[in-house]
Parts: sequence; structure tokens; C-alpha cells
Amino acid sequence: MTAVLRVLCDGGMTVRVLVEPDPITPDQLVAVARHGVGVGLSDDALRAIAASRKVIEDLASDPRAHYGISTGFGALATKHIPREKRAALQRSLIRSHAAGSGAEVETEVVRAMMLLRLSTMATGRTGVRPATAAAYAALLDAGLTPVVHEYGSLGCSGDLAPLAHVALVVTGEGEVRDREGRLRPAAEALPAHGIAPLELAEKEGLALINGTDGMLGMLVLALADLDRLLRTADVAAAMSVEALLGTDAVFAEDLQALRPHPGQAASAANLRLLLADSGVMASHREPNRCTRVQDAYSLRCSPQVHGAARDTVAHAKAVAARELASAIDNPVVTPDGRVVSNGNFHGAPVGYVLDFLAIAVADVAGISERRLDRLCDPARNHGLPPFLADDPGVDSGQMIAQYTAAGVVSELKRLAVPASVDCIPSSAMQEDHVSMGWHAARKLRRALDGLTRVLAVEVLTAARALDLRAPLAAAPATGSVRDAVRAAGVAGPGPDRYLAPEIEAVVGLIRDGSLLPAGLG
Repeated sequence: MTAVLRVLCDGGMTVRVLVEPDPITPDQLVAVARHGVGVGLSDDALRAIAASRKVIEDLASDPRAHYGISTGFGALATKHIPREKRAALQRSLIRSHAAGSGAEVETEVVRAMMLLRLSTMATGRTGVRPATAAAYAALLDAGLTPVVHEYGSLGCSGDLAPLAHVALVVTGEGEVRDREGRLRPAAEALPAHGIAPLELAEKEGLALINGTDGMLGMLVLALADLDRLLRTADVAAAMSVEALLGTDAVFAEDLQALRPHPGQAASAANLRLLLADSGVMASHREPNRCTRVQDAYSLRCSPQVHGAARDTVAHAKAVAARELASAIDNPVVTPDGRVVSNGNFHGAPVGYVLDFLAIAVADVAGISERRLDRLCDPARNHGLPPFLADDPGVDSGQMIAQYTAAGVVSELKRLAVPASVDCIPSSAMQEDHVSMGWHAARKLRRALDGLTRVLAVEVLTAARALDLRAPLAAAPATGSVRDAVRAAGVAGPGPDRYLAPEIEAVVGLIRDGSLLPAGLG
């Protein structure tokens, strides 16, 4: 079992998460990582940590070699280290492994990493001292975020460099961002918050860097985003189907049940809910007013594509749940008191689903852009002006907004190329097969931003198209989305105006969930 986070409440407000020896939940991770909720350690966690530390201390005087306690690391594991040099060994490990480069990693990712490493410490399987775990909790509680760089992890033997930059800070070296985002030396920031720098003892250096915490943290955050984005994709699809005078008959429950994928059923149910009581749909429902036998795939097959993405998310959630319930370290302290080397740090399970999600994200964005393109094309948009322009020719309308979406989709296709099939051996061929899971996570984060922007352009364009269908009334649900867009300062149809701020306004609405009507599954 690994550490569960129990949220303590005061007047209904979440104020702190308490780390215990049981699995954390995704919601709790998001609260700490993304919303800055503080943490503490339970008495049960401290007892479990102390018990495993005693095992390590008993082995420290053993004349036999024990990896990570009295030996070097990686390809240097055969080198015996005398006791008087072991503090220097741990210090050197962290300093040498804090070799990241590139842009700073986002605060929410670093906080997720720290929390997951603390969670593993609380299982009593790593052998760290209680003071070391308490230092991680204190950093999170104080809002001090170690500076971690984008490059440095190969997704095997743990996210080594990123986690080493975190460990470096608890020793009083490196840099942090404080709660206000100011860059400060750790040697200055820690004492200012009452946190004493640590001198690491036997085994602790390895215990702080041997984990999939970076890639797992990014996976959990991505899954939270995808829950919102895939519902938003259903909203955008419904608005486009409605504005393009499409049919909702294909979304009928009995038709969808003929292919019983759960994600498809959920997406189709959302489309039925969103299009209910639409005056636009009613205007062409009678046989003598409907001239099309069936809609294009980008409309008709939206539940199938969105649903497949939902099912991919469900699989990724199952993998994330198992990883959250894991105690990943090498060597690991077993429940019966052995200290055993293992390969549980390999990131393949997480890396695969991160890549799988990037493929799904690219496809959902792709079908969104195709619906958007139909809205702009007078040959296919059933009576709407070219590019929804006010005075076509003088005005360009949504023409270049579609270009923007198309450019993002092209980028998403590149980001869908799997990272986990790559492998660059390291550590003098000791680490001769690596997962590249960290890189899969980094590109997925970029892909999610791209999907958000494509959906924003579709919603923006579909909202204008629904206005152009007046006096026909949109469905109450889709109409409420259009009204939310207008309330955010995005005007309705009219002469050309500066579009970039309008796109960003809708991006913001998607990110905060403002465009999701009640009742969506």
C-alpha cells in the first residue's frame, strides 16, 4: 500500500492534505499540485517511515555490500563505500544527478512530483528518515517549489534529474520559486520558512530520485484536464451539428447501443442532451424540409471518435491508479525487512498510456477542425456566408481562425508520434533500456494545450454560426454556451475585428469549465 491523502476541512474549505500509508487519489494530487493545498504527515506515516529506517541503519554496519547503502550507483554499483564517506556519497549523488537543462518545469508538475515522492516515503518501503519526509511536506506546505528543468529524465531508474533537483533543495542547495513566483536560493528560502537543510544519510539519495513521480504526476494532471476537454468536445460538436443543420437522429440511444463502447454511449448521450429542444434542429426535421440522407463523418461520427478517446482515458486512469498504489524505489525495503534491488522504477506502463493519450488528443482535435472547416465553407455550410463573414470579400470572417486550428492540428499529429518506442542506453550500458516516459508526458502537456485551442476556435465559430441562424433558436444548452461566450466579451456577427483576444477568451472559458452545461457525462 502507498500513502493516502486525507483532506482536512474547516468550514467546508480544504486547508491541508494529510499523508498516510495508503494510496493517494487523483483529486487529492490535483488539489496539492494545481491548487496549492498544503500537506502534513500522519503519525501512522511517521511510524512506517521510522520502521523502515531502522532496517537501513541495521544494514549500514554490515560488512557485506548493500546497493545504495554501502556501494556506488548505477554502473559503479560494485564500488564499496566506507562508512565515513557515505554522507559524501549521498551528497555527491544528488549534486551530480541534478544535471537538468532547459526551460523550468511548471510549478504544478514539480509539486505533483514532490507529493508523489512523499507518498512513497510514507509507505515505509524506502528507508528514509522521518526528518527527510518531513522536509518534503514542509516544502509543499510553505509553497516553495524547487526549480526543475525540462531535460534530464530518460524515464528509467526514475525521473532522475528532475527528482534530484528537488532533493538538492532539501539539502539547502539549488533554487526555488516561492508562493509569489520569486526565484530564491534554497539556502535563503528554507531558513526563512523555518525549514532546516538536511544532510542525507545512507540510502536516502536513491530513495529521493528513484521513481516515476514526474511522468505519473503529469499523467494524473492530464487525465483531470481530459475529463473537461472531452466533455467540451461534445459541446463543440453539438454546436457545429446544430449550426450546420445536421441531424441528431444518428445519436439515438438504440443506434449507439448496437456498438456498446461505453465512451461512445456517454458522448452520444451528451449530444442528445445538448441538442434537446433546438429550434434550429426542429426547422429541418420534417421529411419535406430535409434534403440530406446523412451527414459527413465529422458530424455523424463525433460520438465514435470522442468515445474512443474517453475509453482511452479510462484505460489510462486504470494504469494511473495502479501506479499511485505502488511503492517505487530501488532497492526497496520489503514488509518482511529485506532490502532488495528491483526494476519497478521502469516507466513503460506510464509511458505507453501517455503516448496513447497523445494519439487520442490529436484525433479529437482533428475531427474538431474538420467540423470547423465545414462551418466556414459556403459549399458545405448550408446557407451561411463564406467564412461567416459580414461582408465577404471586404471581410474575411473566420478564415484565418481556421488556419490557426489547422496549424495546431498539424502540430498535434507530430506530437502523437510515440516517445516510448525510443531508447538511448545510458550509464555505461547498465541502463540499456529506458522508457522515455518523461518525454511522453511533456509532449502530452503540449498536446492538451493544442486541443484546448482547437476546441476554442470551433466553439467561437459555431457560436457565430448559431447567431447567423436567427431567428431560429438554438437549443437551451448550446444557447447557454453561446451566451457564455458573449458574456466573456466576444461579440456576435459583424465586421472583422481583432480575433486573437476572442480566441484567448474562449480558451480561458474552456480551461475553467465555464462552457460545460449541467448534466454532461
